[in-house]
Amino acid sequence: MDEEVAASESRKETTEVAPALIAVHPDGHHVAVAVGPDLRVFNFLSNSAVSLLDESVNQPFHKDNIRAIRFGAKGKLFVSAGDDKTLKIWSPENWKCISTVLSEKRVTAVAISNDGLYVCFADKFGLVWIVDLNKNSHDKKPIPLLSHYCSIITSLEFSPDNRYILSADRDFKIRVTNFPKNPLNGAHEIQSFCLGHTEFVSCLAFVPAQENPHSLLLSGSGDSTVRLWDITSGALLYTCEVAIKAGLLESNGNAEEHDHAVTDLCTTLDGLLVAVAIQSLQGIVLLSCNVSAQTLSVAKVVSIAGENFVPTCLANNPSTRELWMVTGVSSLPGYDYPSLSRVLVISGVDVEQEPVVLGDDKIPGGIKLLETLQGTASFDDNAFLVAAEAVKAAMCNLLIKKQYPFENREYRKKTRNDRKLKE
Repeated sequence: MDEEVAASESRKETTEVAPALIAVHPDGHHVAVAVGPDLRVFNFLSNSAVSLLDESVNQPFHKDNIRAIRFGAKGKLFVSAGDDKTLKIWSPENWKCISTVLSEKRVTAVAISNDGLYVCFADKFGLVWIVDLNKNSHDKKPIPLLSHYCSIITSLEFSPDNRYILSADRDFKIRVTNFPKNPLNGAHEIQSFCLGHTEFVSCLAFVPAQENPHSLLLSGSGDSTVRLWDITSGALLYTCEVAIKAGLLESNGNAEEHDHAVTDLCTTLDGLLVAVAIQSLQGIVLLSCNVSAQTLSVAKVVSIAGENFVPTCLANNPSTRELWMVTGVSSLPGYDYPSLSRVLVISGVDVEQEPVVLGDDKIPGGIKLLETLQGTASFDDNAFLVAAEAVKAAMCNLLIKKQYPFENREYRKKTRNDRKLKE
């Protein structure tokens, strides 16, 4: 029986790939891509690849798939974390690792407080940890902040005014927690729950409206919807059936389950537009957000012609009004590529203009940037269709909750390799 269980677990692991991730510096100085354990950064100011420096380890800096990357709101910090149970904090000024944080379990999401004083990360057990950046040691010990109790946390966000920290999970819920004055003692006061999604919540983003600076939240989900929330009360303000509106799904819902999950979203134009990536769409959906009416509507569907490009992550460059996208995975089944990534840029992301997908020679940084972030200038185009299917399978394995028989549970207990933090 153990051999059968092991074989089943082995088959599952073969599809547990990591999607490619992308992040753009708030001032547009840098763009970073993570695929598998590789972290690649391009500097627009010098028009060259960045050499990362981590005195604590030799390359690679991460020894397993990176699951989360992001810049701080002011661009003074960058974090990367993932399956190697390690979170690294970098200074974008010199791209030196200023701190390495060890986690007991794999990291699934990260967030940086808007004042730059704290970094939070979530693990696969549903715990959120906090790191105090005021302490001067290189290896910082994380402290428990809050918990979702055995539900994988998929997204973490600080509200723009730093009053709340939001955590979303695979069990359909979004928790809004008051961020305390002394968070090292834990965050125990829940402001609200945003309940309404019928599948896992995959991504969160705030609407940066000046007249309502903290309370309007966007969420994407495996139920193929983008929803608008008032986080102060937890009220659901609007539901947009993006897969139906984009023509991917009939209104009667006849489609393979989880086939049209929203994988990522980001706001542009001060929240007037929302870019949405959907699991089976070769392109993006642009939603118009009416802040005063508190509604969402489909403005445009931007298709990417001539390429098998299904975005796995989106990032906005507010200084140029460009939308950066990446697709790809780590360890693509059936291919010799150790990691596969493709970067595209959409310009003219505006309410009135027609968005344009830039050719490789028109992308800021050009071929030099593509070689840095992709690892090469080109790939077998058919590989990206396989990559899109691999991401679907991996997302289902990670986020669709499964019930294990007794034998499987016992085998999983025996083979766990949680890292216990030393006192």
